[in-house]
Amino acid sequence: MAAEPDRSAAPAASARAGTLAGPGAAPELLSPQRQGLWAAGGALLASTGTLVCCVLPAVMVSLGAGAALVGLISVFPQLVWLSEQKLLVFSLAGLALLAAGALLWRARRAPCPADPRLAAACGRLRRWSTGLYLVACIATVLGAAFAFLLPLWI
Repeated sequence: MAAEPDRSAAPAASARAGTLAGPGAAPELLSPQRQGLWAAGGALLASTGTLVCCVLPAVMVSLGAGAALVGLISVFPQLVWLSEQKLLVFSLAGLALLAAGALLWRARRAPCPADPRLAAACGRLRRWSTGLYLVACIATVLGAAFAFLLPLWI
């Protein structure tokens, strides 16, 4: 009689490989889909710095809220440093966008689980990642317009 293969190690091996071991298993934090979400969130955070450094002061002054801007700067003096170092801020935001774009591009063809519920969650995660990435790109372009293009016309 032939010996049956040991199947007890299979779920642990598949969990280590980054796949789901079963319906109750938690997805790995650094799966390709999750990497894209974390990277898109990081890019959004970096591009928010571009909005704070360059768009917020211009909008507040143009709306006649210069006194409120002075009050904001007195509470958060780091805003002045961000405005002075806008090239560094935009460089970091651009690097974060490039990294996020590369991770999202890599994860675009990553397989989703076979379970319909998990596959739907995988699709939602991809849509959220792409949406966050697009918002980050728009925020960075808007910030660049206010920081570098608008001063040329004023």
